[in-house]
Amino acid sequence: MEKRSLTIAGHRTSVALEHEFWVALDVIAAVRGIGTTALIREIDAQRSGDNLSSAIRVAVLAWYRERAATAP
Repeated sequence: MEKRSLTIAGHRTSVALEHEFWVALDVIAAVRGIGTTALIREIDAQRSGDNLSSAIRVAVLAWYRERAATAP
């Protein structure tokens, strides 16, 4: 697990994720042309549950599933 601190909605928080999810977040953010923190803020704003780490994992999975479904 890798823990990172960031500011979301005006408050500091820490997020603990497996290294592979941090790498995936960096890839998604780069493809979209935004920063990783900005991507996490978007995920946070759209989530329905209480757990940000889980919402991030689900968002990463959804992004890769969509890519796999549209791959030639």
